[in-house]
Amino acid sequence: MRDGEISELSYADAAWRRASVCNELGHCVELRRRADGSVAMRNSRHPDGPVLTYERRAMQELLAGVKNGEFDDLAA
Repeated sequence: MRDGEISELSYADAAWRRASVCNELGHCVELRRRADGSVAMRNSRHPDGPVLTYERRAMQELLAGVKNGEFDDLAA
């Protein structure tokens, strides 16, 4: 599976995680690590909707950019 590809696999029983600052309406991104080390991502408001899967390295690079403030303008 390539980065960002929509997965058809079922994640119904997976342990999804979201940020503790997520709003009470559930407008959140949820993540979970897959057995192969990749990271699955979904919209918490649509748990049965599409799941994007990213390789571990891509997620490491994204998180490093977030920590460096490289995407702060997207939330302003």
